[in-house]
Order: sequence, then C-alpha cells, then structure tokens
Amino acid sequence: MGIEYIIREIEKTEYPLLDDFLYEAIFIPDGVQPPERNIINLPELQVYVAGFGKQKDDICFIAEVDNKVIGAVWVRVMDDYGHVEDGVPSFAISLYKEYRGHGIGTALMRRMLSELKERGYEKASLSVQKANYAVKMYLNTGFTVIDENEEEYIMLCSLR
Repeated sequence: MGIEYIIREIEKTEYPLLDDFLYEAIFIPDGVQPPERNIINLPELQVYVAGFGKQKDDICFIAEVDNKVIGAVWVRVMDDYGHVEDGVPSFAISLYKEYRGHGIGTALMRRMLSELKERGYEKASLSVQKANYAVKMYLNTGFTVIDENEEEYIMLCSLR
C-alpha cells in the first residue's frame, strides 16, 4: 500500500517552511558532499523564497502525511535559473528524501499545473540538473526541454 497524503494550499504561517524545501530542492549527485545549509541565503536562491506570498504570482501547494508537511511545490514569476520570459511562472519543488519515489511529487506537479491553467497562465518553466532523477517526472507531467547548458535543462510546459 502506498503512502497516504493530502495536497493543500500552503498557509501564510507555513511560508518559513519554504526555506527547508528550497534546501531540499538542491540536487546533490551521489558521492558529493551536501552544501552548508546557509547556501540558501545566496541571492540567486533567495529569489525563490524571499517575501513569498507578496506577489500575485506566488502560489504554493504542500503535501502532508499524518499532519506533517513533507513536500512543497511553488511558483512565482522571477528571474531565476528557469526564467524563459516575463510573466511565466517558474517552478520549485521538493520532498523530504524518505517520501520520494511514491508519486507525491508528480501529484504536486499536476496540482500546480492545473491551478496555473485555471488562472489563465499559458505556460510555466523550470530548470533542472541533467543528472537529476526528477527530469523524468517533469517530462511525464508535460514539460519539454527548450534549452540546455552543460549542467542543466531549461524546460517549458504549455498550459493551453
């Protein structure tokens, strides 16, 4: 039997949890030492969480197991690694390691894509390290690779 979970909108009091999930979202290849937790304070990472909830395009859903938040997917319009054009929300998603591989991430992605479509967005983007196992999930939820560099893919999902 799979893990029982619920997906719901994040509450304002839970916004500080995004710092944890931002850190969890950093892809660490096998055999590589994880970075210090304070890496999330770098400006290029703070763009994902600083002042979350203050922009109209800030949307977040969380996954919960036994009343414990175990994952989050959030979007905002920002100039981040996955930025493709103005007005296109960029994705961030992560789950605590012990909850990965159970379909929860896919469910979070689908919930957010559905929400963005309902709100009239035409597309969404993200960036992902090429070696990250999540690439398969992104492809399975409708994202396609539109650009790449040595280390990562820039992916886009059409919501029309």
